[in-house]
Amino acid sequence: MNVKRDRLVAGLDLGSTKTCAVIAEAVGDARLPGVKILGVGVSRTSGIRRGMVRDIEETMHGVGQALRDAERMAGVEVPALCCGVAGEHVRTRTEEGLASVSGDEIARADVQRVDEVAKAVSLGPDRELLHHIPQEYRVDGQGGISDPVGMTGLRLEVDMYLVSIQSTAVQNLRRAVERTGHRVAGLVLEPLAASLAVLTEEERELGCVLVELGDRSTNIAVFKDGKIRHYASLRFAGTHVTSDIVQGLGVTQVDAERLKERFGVAYTPLVDPEETIELPGTPGQGPRRAKRELLAHIIHQRSDEILGLVQQDLEMVGYIGRLPAGAVLTGGGAHLAGVVELTREVLAMPVRLGVPDRAVSGLVDSVAAPRYAVPVGLALWAARQRLAGTGDGAEKVERLLGPVKRWLQDFF
Repeated sequence: MNVKRDRLVAGLDLGSTKTCAVIAEAVGDARLPGVKILGVGVSRTSGIRRGMVRDIEETMHGVGQALRDAERMAGVEVPALCCGVAGEHVRTRTEEGLASVSGDEIARADVQRVDEVAKAVSLGPDRELLHHIPQEYRVDGQGGISDPVGMTGLRLEVDMYLVSIQSTAVQNLRRAVERTGHRVAGLVLEPLAASLAVLTEEERELGCVLVELGDRSTNIAVFKDGKIRHYASLRFAGTHVTSDIVQGLGVTQVDAERLKERFGVAYTPLVDPEETIELPGTPGQGPRRAKRELLAHIIHQRSDEILGLVQQDLEMVGYIGRLPAGAVLTGGGAHLAGVVELTREVLAMPVRLGVPDRAVSGLVDSVAAPRYAVPVGLALWAARQRLAGTGDGAEKVERLLGPVKRWLQDFF
C-alpha cells in the first residue's frame, strides 16, 4: 500500500464496553483537510467506567487488540495516536481575560496575551487544562467579535471556555496505551472530535446539540456560533436499558444485550402489537416467547427518561428553543431503531443520526455508523494538526497555514 508514513494518523475511542481504533492517512491540505480510512479495529473491554480507567490490564488488552486489528487491516503500524476523553471527571468553566492593547491596532500578540490571562486560573488539585476555547472577544466593550486582530482599540477582553480533566485519569489512560507499545500524541474532548466528523458548519453556526448515547454515560455538547458552548455527562445510558431488560424479561445480561441489538426498538408505536419474539431459555425453563412490544416498551421507558435528562440539562443552561439545527445523535445507542423518533418527540426539535462522513474517504463503509463518530473525528483532528504543521518555508507556512492554526487553537 502506497501510504506516506508522515501522514499516518490514528484515533482511539476507549469506551466502557468497546474500544475502537481507526487508522487513516491525512489527505488534502491545511485549507481542506480530510482523512482516508485505512483500517478499523474494535474490541470488547470492561476496563473503563464513565471515562476513567478502572483496570489497566483489561484496558491495555482491549486497546492492544483494537490497534492490532486496525493495523492488520491497514497494512501499516502507527507509533502514536489521538485519544478521546469524556466522562464525569471532565469539568468546564468560563473565565474572563482583560489586557491593554500595546500598539495602534490589535496584534496577534495582544490576543495571545489576553488568552493567557483568561487561562491563568487555579483549576484545583489534580487537574490539568485540556482545551481553552475563546467564546467571544470584546474591544472597548464592543462584543460579539470572533477575531479582533487588526481592529483599533485600547482594551481587549475575552470570555474563555476552559475544559479541564483529572490528571490521574489521564496518567492511567496514557499508561494503558503506552504498555501496548504506542504513544498518546494528543487528547481531545470526545464531542469536539465527533463534531468534526458529523456536524456541518451551518449546524455549528445556527446551534445544535450533539448527544452521544454511550454504554455507561450520555454525553451532551451544545454548539452555537461555531463554538462549543456547553458540555455535560450523564450517568444514565445504554447499560441501564440493558439492566431493565434483564429485570423485565428474566434473561441474563448477555442475552438482554443481544435482544436489544436484534429486536430492540426505542419507540413503541413503531412495533406491531401482534409480533412476538423468542426469548433465550434458562435452566428449568423451556423456550419462551414474548411480545416484541413488551421489549420495546421497556427500552422506550428508560430511553425516554435518559432523553428527558438531556432536555432538563438544555433547559437548565438556557438552550431550549435556541438550537434551530436540532440534535445529532452518535454512539452505540443511536443504532437503536426508533431512537430518532423518540428524541424528536422528547426534545421537540429536528433530529438526525450522526454518521461520520465529513471529509472522509477510503474505507468509508467500515465507519459509516454513529458509533464511529468519535474515532473518526479523532483521526480528523490529528490530520488537521498534521497538515497544519507541514509546508515549504516559514513564510509559506505562515501565509497559508496561519489562519488554520489559529482556527485550531480557537476551536480546540
